[in-house]
Amino acid sequence: MTPDSSIYRFASNPFFNRAGRLRSGWRLGVFVLLYVILLTVLLGGMFVLLFPSSVGSNEAVASALESRVGFVAQAFALFTAAALIGWGCGRLLEGLPWRALGWALHHGWWRDLAIGSLVGAGSLVVGALITMAFGGFTFNFKAAEFLPAALNTLLVSGIIFVLAAAAEEVLFRGYPLQTVLRSWPAWLAIIPSSIMFAVVHLGNPNVARGFTFVNTTLAGVWLAVAYLRTRSLWFPLGVHWSWNWTMGALLGLPVSGITQIAPDPLLRATDNGPAWLTGGSYGIEGGAACTVALLLSTIFIWRTRLVSATEDLKKYTDEENPAQVAEPLTLFEEPTHTIQPPASDGSLKADN
Repeated sequence: MTPDSSIYRFASNPFFNRAGRLRSGWRLGVFVLLYVILLTVLLGGMFVLLFPSSVGSNEAVASALESRVGFVAQAFALFTAAALIGWGCGRLLEGLPWRALGWALHHGWWRDLAIGSLVGAGSLVVGALITMAFGGFTFNFKAAEFLPAALNTLLVSGIIFVLAAAAEEVLFRGYPLQTVLRSWPAWLAIIPSSIMFAVVHLGNPNVARGFTFVNTTLAGVWLAVAYLRTRSLWFPLGVHWSWNWTMGALLGLPVSGITQIAPDPLLRATDNGPAWLTGGSYGIEGGAACTVALLLSTIFIWRTRLVSATEDLKKYTDEENPAQVAEPLTLFEEPTHTIQPPASDGSLKADN
């Protein structure tokens, strides 16, 4: 074990790194604790304000949460709690500005969002085409009968899907992922966050724990890779919301088992099975066609030259002390550090 190894550095001081900052595991713990507290307060307060008549009735509470207003309220609370606590932890524990969280209007942010939206929609269409090729889905369009309602669904659900995607991105690809990236190889940050992304979806309706869990974990990796390519949340936001919107509002498929957000889609889907291919009542995200689509899209995002991160954004996730230097981060490479190993006299030396 050398003085420059991660194990040696941790054993010598399990709480603080050589830059004098709290280690990433403790930073993550602080984030989770404060996030849960603030989220509980926000959800409780918003629920009492928006649905006062439902308080005290479990059935009324469940109905309210599954309404469109309920989805918006939940997304707003999730986003607000994750963004505020993420920014606060970054600022107080690591000395980072708001832009480090990934929501700054940096040069080309709108382009990242637009390209991400095209990638997300295109990836979902690929999955749907795979199922159609094997007879899994058929789609019908009844414009004269459903077009006014469909247009309403396209607009309203689009807003909800953007809010929901923004909330999940800032929670799972925001500070929790980013703070671990500053200390460990990228894959050690991506895999746990992706598994947690899948775990929180296990409570969705009609979950089948086979392909559903695998695909949702893979979706977490897919979106984390999208973040890594730009070091901003605009690109994964575009990928995420448009995937859901295309699935629910355009094609009429359940979105992670949920159908209430897009009640009148543009197309009407018929699921001909088998469930292992189409996902059954959970939707395409529970089937093998989705697995193939996500794998292909992840490879495309990793290799495409359509998006890239600026050096300014890279520095916020490449280093243990990110304000000092920016270097490229690879999937399996541990971030470099600007603090030198202990000198022979036991003191610490920092680069100047």
